[in-house]
Amino acid sequence: MRGACGAAALAFLLYGCAGMGEPECRNADWYDLGFRDAILGLRSQEIQYAEACARHGVTVDGARYGQGWREGKYEADYRNPEPIQ
Repeated sequence: MRGACGAAALAFLLYGCAGMGEPECRNADWYDLGFRDAILGLRSQEIQYAEACARHGVTVDGARYGQGWREGKYEADYRNPEPIQ
Protein backbone atom coordinates (compact mmCIF):
# COMPACT_ATOMS: atom_id res chain seq x y z
CA MET A 1 0.00 0.00 0.00
CA ARG A 2 2.75 2.42 0.97
CA GLY A 3 4.54 1.75 -2.32
CA ALA A 4 1.40 2.54 -4.30
CA CYS A 5 0.97 5.83 -2.45
CA GLY A 6 4.59 6.73 -3.05
CA ALA A 7 4.28 5.94 -6.75
CA ALA A 8 1.13 8.04 -7.01
CA ALA A 9 2.80 10.96 -5.24
CA LEU A 10 5.85 10.71 -7.49
CA ALA A 11 3.69 10.62 -10.61
CA PHE A 12 1.82 13.70 -9.40
CA LEU A 13 5.08 15.56 -8.77
CA LEU A 14 6.51 14.64 -12.15
CA TYR A 15 3.30 15.67 -13.87
CA GLY A 16 3.43 18.97 -12.00
CA CYS A 17 6.98 19.56 -13.15
CA ALA A 18 6.15 18.96 -16.78
CA GLY A 19 3.01 21.06 -16.59
CA MET A 20 4.47 24.31 -15.27
CA GLY A 21 2.42 27.21 -16.56
CA GLU A 22 3.57 30.73 -17.21
CA PRO A 23 2.83 32.05 -13.69
CA GLU A 24 4.76 29.16 -12.08
CA CYS A 25 7.70 29.70 -14.41
CA ARG A 26 7.80 33.47 -13.90
CA ASN A 27 7.45 33.25 -10.12
CA ALA A 28 9.58 30.17 -9.50
CA ASP A 29 12.15 30.15 -6.74
CA TRP A 30 14.66 28.00 -8.60
CA TYR A 31 16.76 27.34 -5.50
CA ASP A 32 13.71 26.01 -3.61
CA LEU A 33 12.63 23.86 -6.54
CA GLY A 34 16.10 22.33 -6.81
CA PHE A 35 16.25 21.70 -3.08
CA ARG A 36 12.80 20.10 -3.05
CA ASP A 37 13.58 17.87 -6.02
CA ALA A 38 16.76 16.59 -4.37
CA ILE A 39 15.13 16.04 -0.97
CA LEU A 40 12.43 13.98 -2.69
CA GLY A 41 15.13 11.84 -4.28
CA LEU A 42 14.58 13.07 -7.83
CA ARG A 43 17.37 13.56 -10.30
CA SER A 44 17.89 17.10 -11.49
CA GLN A 45 14.78 18.33 -13.28
CA GLU A 46 16.47 21.41 -14.74
CA ILE A 47 16.06 20.29 -18.35
CA GLN A 48 12.38 19.49 -17.87
CA TYR A 49 11.78 22.88 -16.24
CA ALA A 50 13.74 24.62 -19.01
CA GLU A 51 11.66 22.93 -21.71
CA ALA A 52 8.36 23.70 -19.96
CA CYS A 53 9.25 27.32 -19.21
CA ALA A 54 10.76 28.02 -22.63
CA ARG A 55 7.23 27.70 -24.02
CA HIS A 56 6.41 30.80 -21.96
CA GLY A 57 9.58 32.72 -22.78
CA VAL A 58 11.06 32.12 -19.32
CA THR A 59 14.65 31.01 -18.74
CA VAL A 60 15.46 28.78 -15.78
CA ASP A 61 18.14 30.14 -13.43
CA GLY A 62 20.28 27.04 -13.71
CA ALA A 63 22.87 28.27 -11.22
CA ARG A 64 20.24 28.75 -8.47
CA TYR A 65 18.46 25.49 -9.31
CA GLY A 66 21.76 23.59 -9.28
CA GLN A 67 22.81 25.13 -5.98
CA GLY A 68 19.48 24.18 -4.40
CA TRP A 69 19.66 20.69 -5.83
CA ARG A 70 23.20 20.10 -4.55
CA GLU A 71 22.35 21.37 -1.07
CA GLY A 72 19.14 19.33 -1.00
CA LYS A 73 21.09 16.24 -2.10
CA TYR A 74 23.57 16.81 0.73
CA GLU A 75 20.71 17.12 3.23
CA ALA A 76 19.06 13.98 1.91
CA ASP A 77 22.25 11.90 1.81
CA TYR A 78 24.16 13.02 4.89
CA ARG A 79 21.98 14.89 7.31
CA ASN A 80 18.77 12.89 6.86
CA PRO A 81 19.69 9.48 5.47
CA GLU A 82 16.25 7.99 6.15
CA PRO A 83 13.95 8.20 3.11
CA ILE A 84 11.27 10.89 3.26
CA GLN A 85 7.81 9.37 2.88
